[in-house]
This record gives sequence, C-alpha cells and structure tokens, in this order.
Amino acid sequence: MQHSGSNSSMTDFQKLWARWDGLVNRFNDDPKVAWLMETRIGQYLSSQPVLALAGLMFSAMAALPVGIFLSFALVTIVMSVVGFVFFEMFLLFIGGMILMCVLPGIALFSVMVAFISNALYVTSANIFNCYYLTKGGKVLDDHEESMESKCENKKMKEMQ
Repeated sequence: MQHSGSNSSMTDFQKLWARWDGLVNRFNDDPKVAWLMETRIGQYLSSQPVLALAGLMFSAMAALPVGIFLSFALVTIVMSVVGFVFFEMFLLFIGGMILMCVLPGIALFSVMVAFISNALYVTSANIFNCYYLTKGGKVLDDHEESMESKCENKKMKEMQ
C-alpha cells in the first residue's frame, strides 16, 4: 500500500512539474521577456535564481505599501493645497473687512481736517484783514471793503 501511495504522489508531482514547465516556457516565449533575458541583468538573474526570486517577491510585496504611501502623499498634497487656498481666502476676507473698517475712518478724518483747516483759513484771513485795516492799509476789493466796515463797526462798538 505504501508503495502505491508514493507512486501516486510521484505522478501528481510529475503532472504538476509538467504544468509548471509549460507555464515557464510560455512565459519565456513572450517577446518582452525574451528581450529582457538577453540583457546583462536578465542573464545575471538567470544565473542567480534565488536573487531573482527574492527581487520578484520584494517587488510584489512592496507594491501595496508603496501604493498606500503614494496615495497618502497625494491626498496630503491635495489637502494642503486646498487648505492653503481656503486659508488665503480667509486672510483676504479678514484683510478686506479691516480695510472696509479703516477707509470710512480715514474719510471722516480727512473731512474733519478739511473743515478745521478751512475754518482756520477763513478765521485767520478775517483776523489779518481787520489787523491790516486798523493799521491804515489800503482796501483792494469789495470783499475787503465789507471786511473794513465790519472791523470799523466792531471798533466803534468797543469804544462805546
């Protein structure tokens, strides 16, 4: 019985070996594989089957972690670009709001400075005209004549 069991396992092994040999022969008949096997690397790997198998296993096993890492890197880059754009939009919005708050203040300040400087100009012009007229200067136009009469009226009121 033991003899027939080992004979059966031998024929199964021979069938398996024949299928493997056919698969390898079909693989070697591929033109791309034939071109690769003619190169120096192909010839070296053909003479070092353990190294070729280790390289093949490493490549196959490293494909998933490398793919996951590249996916992670791509997602990280996309998220950082999107985050940067949103952050820039937020900063531009805040800057625009600050600008919209500062500009009315600047406008109000400039209007007030214009009113104050205009009032100072008119007041100083009137004061200088009154001073000039009281010192005996000559009046040049109608506006100054009306100023002269105003100053004289004031002077008369002060004397009374």
